[in-house]
Amino acid sequence: MSQRTREPGTSEARARLLSTATRIFYAEGIHSVGVDRIVAEAQVTRATLYRHFQGKEELILAYLGEADRQLRAQAEAAQAGEESAADKIRAVCRTITAGIRSPGFRGCAFLNAAAEYPDPEHPVHRAVLAHRQWFLDTVTGLLAGTGATPAEAAGRHLVLLRDGAMASGCLSDPRLVSETFLQAVEGILKTRSA
Repeated sequence: MSQRTREPGTSEARARLLSTATRIFYAEGIHSVGVDRIVAEAQVTRATLYRHFQGKEELILAYLGEADRQLRAQAEAAQAGEESAADKIRAVCRTITAGIRSPGFRGCAFLNAAAEYPDPEHPVHRAVLAHRQWFLDTVTGLLAGTGATPAEAAGRHLVLLRDGAMASGCLSDPRLVSETFLQAVEGILKTRSA
């Protein structure tokens, strides 16, 4: 997961806390990391943490919020310059495989968070579901432009393929997982255009 530069108006300490939490949460899991470690590695005081975040849960939500913003920006950038809906889908899917092949890839931050927060009423789980709904809506909207039939089933299919690729990408050869995922996407597009 890439690090982002500090937003204008965001304090240096807050940016360091979020950057540190992002790195550690993604690499090691959320529950396994305590506030003391984040504070120590961010080189801030505990009081500074609580000045910017009410607690660990708010920091987790900020981490997922940042991941969501990055993925939305990647999807938008991937679509820029592509003319057909099918090419836009391909471009979005290539950003997914670029992530899978990146150093330190450890799966989907949202799927990982959902595994640690299975209660559907928990704010972390709800943040995961909101991100997933955005992704489903995005790909379903794009797929609607690739054929005459309703695209909802194809959108759900693509989300399932993405989930499998994200899980497999850190368990086996990321290159093969990426190739298999992109071939499956071509299968969806072929079915849509038939």
